[in-house]
Amino acid sequence: MKTPALSAAALAMTLGTAHGADHADPFLWLEEVESEQALTWVKKQNASTNDMLTHHPSYSTFYQDSLDVLNATDRLAYPSRRGDYYYNFWQDDTHVKGLYRRTTPDSYAKAKPEWETVIDVDALAKAEGEDWVLKGVDCYAPAYQRCMVALSRGGADATVKREFDLTTKQFIADGFSLSEAKSDITWLDNDHLLVATDFGEGTLTDSGYPRLVKKWQRGTSLKDAPVVYEGSPRSVSVGMFTLRDAHSRVTLVREGETFYRQQTFWLDRNTLRPLTLPADSEILGYFEGALFFQLKSDFHQGDTRFQQGSILSAELTDLTAEQPHYQAFLAPDTKTSIESVDFTARHIIVSELNDVSSRIRVLHKDAKGNWQQKPVALEENTHMRVFNTSPEHDDFFVDVSSFLTPPSIYRVDAQSHETRHLKSTPPKFDANDLVVEQHFATSKDGTQVPYFLVASKALKRDGKNPTLLYGYGGFEVSLTPHYSALLGKNWLEKGGVYVLANIRGGGEYGPAWHLAALKHQRHKAYQDFEAVAEDVINKKITTPAHLGIQGGSNGGLLVGAAVTRRPELYQAVVCQVPLLDMKRFNKLLAGASWMAEYGNPDTEADWAYLKTYSPYHNLSQDTAYPRVLFTTSTRDDRVHPAHARKMVAKMQAMGHDVLYYENMEGGHAGASNNATRAAMYARTYTYLASQLALRTDSD
Repeated sequence: MKTPALSAAALAMTLGTAHGADHADPFLWLEEVESEQALTWVKKQNASTNDMLTHHPSYSTFYQDSLDVLNATDRLAYPSRRGDYYYNFWQDDTHVKGLYRRTTPDSYAKAKPEWETVIDVDALAKAEGEDWVLKGVDCYAPAYQRCMVALSRGGADATVKREFDLTTKQFIADGFSLSEAKSDITWLDNDHLLVATDFGEGTLTDSGYPRLVKKWQRGTSLKDAPVVYEGSPRSVSVGMFTLRDAHSRVTLVREGETFYRQQTFWLDRNTLRPLTLPADSEILGYFEGALFFQLKSDFHQGDTRFQQGSILSAELTDLTAEQPHYQAFLAPDTKTSIESVDFTARHIIVSELNDVSSRIRVLHKDAKGNWQQKPVALEENTHMRVFNTSPEHDDFFVDVSSFLTPPSIYRVDAQSHETRHLKSTPPKFDANDLVVEQHFATSKDGTQVPYFLVASKALKRDGKNPTLLYGYGGFEVSLTPHYSALLGKNWLEKGGVYVLANIRGGGEYGPAWHLAALKHQRHKAYQDFEAVAEDVINKKITTPAHLGIQGGSNGGLLVGAAVTRRPELYQAVVCQVPLLDMKRFNKLLAGASWMAEYGNPDTEADWAYLKTYSPYHNLSQDTAYPRVLFTTSTRDDRVHPAHARKMVAKMQAMGHDVLYYENMEGGHAGASNNATRAAMYARTYTYLASQLALRTDSD
């Protein structure tokens, strides 16, 4: 039922006019995350949305199918190799919050491994009366006995950290312990940690992250621990990490001045030594005494030019000099980006994207010191992810999948190049009649923008196919072909078409693809997205009446901008944990840290640009919008739930029909256990099915 619209005069007084006009915000009260007034509003919205969607004939099918996929006992258990064991985190209908468990390599190779429980999160949460979500286990390597376990209340980014003994499988009563905060730690040795956390008033940056680093000795008070480094309140954060090669370990302290520029220091014994690195470079690893890093922009040293996106290396000790000797390791071409670089005991593993398709190479030095390389021979036209590399081993694992191929795990010997298949997931949906195609849409400035199309082989190009277009376009994040049993079961198997857009702002073609849509160039990401939408319409795959779009976080901003820029293109919009108020994003939770991506709305020039696309400021009472589904989480302490809350409240005040659901737990991921995840997916697909006329079994 449509909300009665305010009069034009009332809207002008309370909301301002459309298209970015400055005005007093009447919905600031929704920024009080857990105020009684705000939560009463949230619960009313949730009840209305649930009443509409959960009573739809297709909801129960979507929910059960999603839950079956999430709880399937034959899904892949991805192993993390630590010492003599493979560790895994597992959730199902019995272990709702999950088990942190382990097995031996020999046992893992069996059809049914014998798992040993290390931490039962359900039992821990019950015993302590807390809504614990396991957020990570950080162990001192290579001993892998003492670990810091991160526990979140309800899935928030802020965590409690406690020391745990993997040998006894017990928390250490008098061990290291940190109260709830957005903390960072790294092990120096078995008895010392570097800690960056909330040490009290004045110790956080404007973005809400730590700015002090202390060296904490076992058995002493953290309050009395000496300060190793102090960063500026205006920086994003201060943190640290430890890298290892086969012979040594190195601890680095880094001050993130912005999201993309940092100062890096080497903790040489008890002395911090600044490293001469390009401020916008990204450190990738440490190998045979050298630090490897990737350039995000062209870099000149004397007469030598190093290309943007290249991988360079330099001896760690040399990097303390004013003019280090940089060595070129790899350079991309116009079709290729370097996705990751990983290190084994004696080899370097390079993962690349070539027109968004994966390839992996293994490199090593020959007797003369020259780099030799060989490709890893695995399945073609798939996405491959390298994991479980370490300086203790010369083998590594590869996760291989595609839109229609269930994931498989392979073990690869870097020395012999032999591959061994370890595990596969059985197919979770019928893909026999489906096909994947890659197309290129022409954006407004002539740029060719790739996208993947997944559809029936017998697709009729009559414009009537329910089509879901997904995008992200920010922070150099690449969207690659991947197997989603949930998408396949709930959408593709029922005749839906899926489109994955590789728009600018992402990292599909390296740093340049990201920088092309940075700050005042943001509109290019939106033009790319619109070009893909128009291309699938022009190809008669679909029409606006059957086209839906979906995105989360920065992708939520993308679809929010899409629906306010070109509402006539879409019939359905799923906007998840989004940024939407680009005037106040830097004042909400971690928002200040993203000004390097979007700009500073407190400066006149940046706000003049931001308000041209800020979804919250570009709503109009007189524009017809599709009915949008907004979702967020009360426990999201990264992207403030007020973005979605205020957008919905404003649209309702203007008389627009809109749906809203806020999960009361789950953090930025939106849900923290399989039951709430299944409900989240069921709401989403029920909404899409009803908006886009998808055929379901209940029809």
